[in-house]
Order: sequence, then structure tokens, then C-alpha cells
Amino acid sequence: MFTLEDISLIIEESDQEIMILHNINLQLEAGKMYALTGPNGSGKSSLARVAMGIYKPTGGQVFLNGEDITSLGITERARRGIGYAFQQPPRFKGMQVKDMLEYAFKYSDGVNCQVLRQIGLCPEDYLERALDSSLSGGEMKRIEIATMLAQNPKVRIFDEPEAGIDLWSFEQLINVIGESHRDNATTMVISHQEKILNMVDEIILMEGGTVSMRGDRDTIWPQIKESARCSCRRSCQMEEEIYADCPR
Repeated sequence: MFTLEDISLIIEESDQEIMILHNINLQLEAGKMYALTGPNGSGKSSLARVAMGIYKPTGGQVFLNGEDITSLGITERARRGIGYAFQQPPRFKGMQVKDMLEYAFKYSDGVNCQVLRQIGLCPEDYLERALDSSLSGGEMKRIEIATMLAQNPKVRIFDEPEAGIDLWSFEQLINVIGESHRDNATTMVISHQEKILNMVDEIILMEGGTVSMRGDRDTIWPQIKESARCSCRRSCQMEEEIYADCPR
């Protein structure tokens, strides 16, 4: 069980305090896949970074199987079995793909280099490649997912895995994420993509730094789509009213 309890996050910007997250409570079970979705700026990535230890919450606690890990940093959380895939994977000058995978293997239970084949890359072609600008965004994304599979964490957080990749890569990656979920892990995917939202067990909708809706995908996804259609209609009506008297 991965638990976020009363999580709040406040940042200072231009001498002002801005509330990013407000009293969020989530319990995420092993063996389930969750989609975290919502409009831009709703706090999705911030919440994921609190979960990974990248951000320290202003208030609240984070628990992994009953252990309070709120004070632990990224490395310690990784050692306890939490993995994080960034929206824009970092590049590491002077490091090769094999170095990254070997480091990830330290936390795994026997996953081997075939993880590269799982995400559509030939190990013989990529193990010696540097993790720098010579790799495309899609290649970096695949390598990051492979690193996650090598780590084989208990909790897996994917921040918009579809970002910056082509359609073929997207189809393959979501299949890999879905397959890896069978390892009885807790998986959270931040996404707006309908294909991803349709493959999860539960959808969590965030708005304004809070959780506004949560439930199984068959219940929540139709409500989200209907809400989006209503918002679009209201926007179109307002635009028509504003420009009604303008000369054509």
C-alpha cells in the first residue's frame, strides 16, 4: 500500500506563497494501475514528485507499506522500491546506457538487459550509446522505461509517458507499461491520453491542487468526457456572445 496523507505543497514565487497542493489523501493498492489526470496546472506532476521525494511536502506524510518515508530522499525511496519516469528524461554526459541499466539492476530481482528488447531497442546497438543529445527524445523515453523495468520497483510512477514520442513508440510503450503492471506493482500514470485512461483500474481527476473525482474507469471516464463537452459548449457560447456585435 502506498499512501499520501493530507499532502499540501506551498511554493514561494516573487515573495508570494502559492498553494500547489491542498490536503490530498490517496491510498494506492498493490496490483492496481491508476491514471492521474486533469487540466494543466492542476498539480499532477507536483504530486508525483512529492511521492518520489523530489519535492518535500509543506504538510502531510507519505507511507510505503506502513512505513513513514516522508523524510527520505530520492535515493532512499528508490532503494525501498519506488521508481519514477520523468516527462522529459534527463540526459547524463559521460554515462552510457549500460551504466544506467547496471545501476538499476542493483535494486531489481534479476531483470536482465532484455528490457531493451521489450521497449523496441536492440541491446547490441544501444548498450554502448551515450545518454546525451545523440539520442532522440523517443529513444530517451524508451531507455528510461527500460531502466524502470530493470529496477522492477514496487511503486511505478510514469509522468506523461506519451510526451515527445511518435505514434508507434507510444503504442509499444503503453503495451509495455500494461504488461509490467502484472508484477503486482502499484502503478500511477499521469496522462491525458484516452488509450491510457481506458487501460487503468481507477482514474483520479485533479483540479486546482485537489482531487475532485476518483473511481473506476468505467464510471469516471464518461463523466470527464461529458464535463469537457459542457466546458467546450460554454466556451463557444461565450465567444459567440462576445463577437455577436462585431462587424463581419
